[in-house]
Amino acid sequence: MTGIRFFNTLTRNKEDFVPQSPGRVGMYTCGPTVYEYASIGNMRAYVFADILRRTLEYNGLEVNMVMNITDVGHLVSDADEGEDKMMISARRERKTPWEIARHYTEVFLDDTKRLNIRPVTVLCYATQHIPEMIAMVQELADRGYAYETSDGVYFDISKFPEYGCLSRINLSEQKAGARVEVNPEKRNPADFALWKKAPAEHIMQWESPWGMGYPGWHIECSAMGRQYLGDQFDIHTGGIDHIPVHHENEIAQTAACTGQPAARFWMHVEFLLVDGGKMSKSLGNVYTVSDLEARGIEPLAFRYLCLGAHYRAKLNFTWEAVAGAQKGLFALRRAVQKDSKEDRLRDVQGRALSHNALRFREDFLQAVNDDLNTPQALAVLWEATRSGLGSELLELARDCDRVLALDLAKGRLGPDVDIAAGDLPDYVRALLEERHQARLARNWKRADAIRDELAGLGYGVKDTPGGYQVTRIVTPDSH
Repeated sequence: MTGIRFFNTLTRNKEDFVPQSPGRVGMYTCGPTVYEYASIGNMRAYVFADILRRTLEYNGLEVNMVMNITDVGHLVSDADEGEDKMMISARRERKTPWEIARHYTEVFLDDTKRLNIRPVTVLCYATQHIPEMIAMVQELADRGYAYETSDGVYFDISKFPEYGCLSRINLSEQKAGARVEVNPEKRNPADFALWKKAPAEHIMQWESPWGMGYPGWHIECSAMGRQYLGDQFDIHTGGIDHIPVHHENEIAQTAACTGQPAARFWMHVEFLLVDGGKMSKSLGNVYTVSDLEARGIEPLAFRYLCLGAHYRAKLNFTWEAVAGAQKGLFALRRAVQKDSKEDRLRDVQGRALSHNALRFREDFLQAVNDDLNTPQALAVLWEATRSGLGSELLELARDCDRVLALDLAKGRLGPDVDIAAGDLPDYVRALLEERHQARLARNWKRADAIRDELAGLGYGVKDTPGGYQVTRIVTPDSH
């Protein structure tokens, strides 16, 4: 079997990956803070984690994948300053934090389904693991790594000489206040909150040895990762923005308790840019999966766009780029599905692949095993479409789709219409396109109304996995 190699942020090297337990991988992914809709920038990180998980399983490994839902404790500043994001959203929308968390979690999970991101093994909510967090903070205090102030309990980074091992930050060269806001009660400016004391009016608070309060954001992932994966596991993933603060703090507090930095491999996905710049609410360019669909873009076209760039490279999103990705996805599906007739499927299913097809599979495996080189993996599959594999191409594509998850064998082939009634009038084509867009936007009522209008004009529409077919309706009056 082709060996697996991943880039490890902790060592800044590409290393051979061998799970610490033979045949089994423990993997933790930093999940969303559910106070607003997840952007496509957020979703790139979850597509990356899904590709990683699928690649490991493609290699025959069993993956125990844990992801958190942060529904308390993530303050406006990642470095523990400001107000809890859940509280701000609750006040803005005039709902309870619990209602906010439930709504945005449901939307997030629906977005993951539309992107073919498989459900994780364990989805753990911060608010359901407060006792484990309190116990870990107490353990850090007992070991001399934590101290109490008037507003909370903080980790003392001076007691952990390895602090900065992930981000390579030299704290001695940092000016106070340059990285985090100065708190006069902190022993060091970069000390971070393990537990925050809550004012009486704060809705989300729990009893603790330090009074009523709520956990710090960083302790949540350490406590839940330890709860479900043990003192040390194989892989921890997240966005590159997590490196200097959140993941640095996770390593410190976990290693202070266990002597090990939680995960052996730390893997990070680069930023998604928009029109070459930062995605920002102030710029009005924060887009969601629903925004893609409203513009006629299938969510899996965004997944295809993500696969076209290496996860450690910045990816520039433009509407032209994602529209091009959709055309590419449709073209790949058409190439794969052209030999998908049922009789041909029966001929090839279960049959061993030919030497030529196996060569493409091996090249695909080498690509994904080389630090998830998905651009090369796609190139291999495109080359296979031009190699004369015939019906074997479909079986090869199905196999590769275990990692790519692009619905290659069954997905929509695009808005091209299979017309069984000759040329169509322009006004009929316009109605068909409007109905197509309505279905993409899940406006079923409008789509059904247009179908009825087309029927009144003498045209029947049949939706198929590959698009839609239009036929002339024959009535007694039409003769």
